[in-house]
Amino acid sequence: MTGFPSLRFYATAPHPCSYLEGQEATTLFVAPDTELSDPELVKLTESGFRRSGRYVYRPYCDHCHACISVRIPVADFKPKRRHQRTLRRNSEVIYDLSSPRLDDPHYRLYANYIEARHADGDMYPPSPSQYEAFLAAGDTRSHFLNARIDGQLVATMLFDQIPGHGLSAVYTFFDPDPLFEPRSFGRLLILELIRRARESNLPYVYLGYWIRDCKKMAYKTEYRPIEMLINGRWIRAD
Repeated sequence: MTGFPSLRFYATAPHPCSYLEGQEATTLFVAPDTELSDPELVKLTESGFRRSGRYVYRPYCDHCHACISVRIPVADFKPKRRHQRTLRRNSEVIYDLSSPRLDDPHYRLYANYIEARHADGDMYPPSPSQYEAFLAAGDTRSHFLNARIDGQLVATMLFDQIPGHGLSAVYTFFDPDPLFEPRSFGRLLILELIRRARESNLPYVYLGYWIRDCKKMAYKTEYRPIEMLINGRWIRAD
């Protein structure tokens, strides 16, 4: 691939798209045995790549460009009323960081989340081996951001640190109990990630891919301003 002469890339065979019904997708990924330097990781991230388990990848579809990388310029982020309400409703939440690993509290939270929210998806049924391959296969740049209420783990976000550049949200799972629904844990952890990036003087929080016609991704554009990678350029929308 041009622009990365020292890296090896592979493309998958076309497979059913996980987001758009009836569409086929192709994925480009960096050879999984590659130890990426910090500058390489930054450049890949700026070019629309992200991580899933051992794989750093991006969509590579010939006839579809619906997947758009999005990021929040944290210095200019302006919380909306819904964000302020979420923060107020969770004022007692305590946060901590941990290394991604397979342990009982995290696995139970993950399994309950998948069974309640994604029983119709390709991550069902959950298993410890699936958990480890997806959530615990990163390097030292990967972290769990944990949210706790009265010591109980209620939500976790896996994120990657992009050195000197930003934080990249990989996956969030939380307690699916309907009693917790008003707390909007997914939104809460994004707001906390923004706060931590700003505190560390990192310019961006990456939210992965946004697809206009995918309802599950609509939440990503509620954070403004937002930047979208379109035709190789980051375009800002206020």
